[in-house]
This record gives sequence, structure tokens and C-alpha cells, in this order.
Amino acid sequence: MPFNKIHVPRNLPVATCRAINDALHDSLVENCKSNPDDFFCLICRYDADDMILHPTFLGTRDPLNTIVIEIALLGGRSDAQKEALFKDVRRRLRGIGFDPRNSIMFLLENRPIDWSFSEAGSVKSVLNL
Repeated sequence: MPFNKIHVPRNLPVATCRAINDALHDSLVENCKSNPDDFFCLICRYDADDMILHPTFLGTRDPLNTIVIEIALLGGRSDAQKEALFKDVRRRLRGIGFDPRNSIMFLLENRPIDWSFSEAGSVKSVLNL
């Protein structure tokens, strides 16, 4: 049940944002066994002065063209799955013409009680988990 939040420079084209999310979603399905129907994303645009990124921390990047990908998902993936996800997303970014060096990703894990999609309550209560 991932929910992706992708922080992008204001000038990044909508088509590129959608392609980034599609690549991320496909990688989550393949590497983390996410449900293909769990397709949720929020694109957050920022002005150049609104994102403060170190240009060389653990790699070289262009701070003015860097995206930050937050992935909130149910816990339970192995370290190997997470490493495979990060590597695969970067490969897919390169495939759509986006320089993967200009990406920062992180995961936020949670439980079914932490999600609610309707008046019925949490995912835990709706699915009786």
C-alpha cells in the first residue's frame, strides 16, 4: 500500500513527473510485491530557493534539478528488497531520460492501523487484520 510523494523542481514537466511515478510504481510492484492497484502519488513542486540539498553528500548531484522521493508503505520488506528497489528505480529513471544522480529516495514504513481510505476506519479494521 505505497503512497508516493515526489518533490520536484517547479520547472519539471508534468509528463516527466508522471513518468517518474510510473517508474517508481512499476519498481514497487516488481521489487516489493506491492499491489498494482495501489497507485497513489502526490507531486510537490518547489522553487529553486525552497530546497536546500547538499550537492555532494554520498554522491554528486545538481541541487537545482534534484527530486526527492518519499515512499510510505506497509512494513515488512527485507533490506534486500529495499536495496533492489533503490537500484531499480534509479535504472528506470535513467531509462526515461532523468539523471538518477539527481534523486534522493527514502522509505517510511508503517502498519495497517496507520492507513484509512474511507469512513469505515483504518485498513486494519476494514480488512480485519
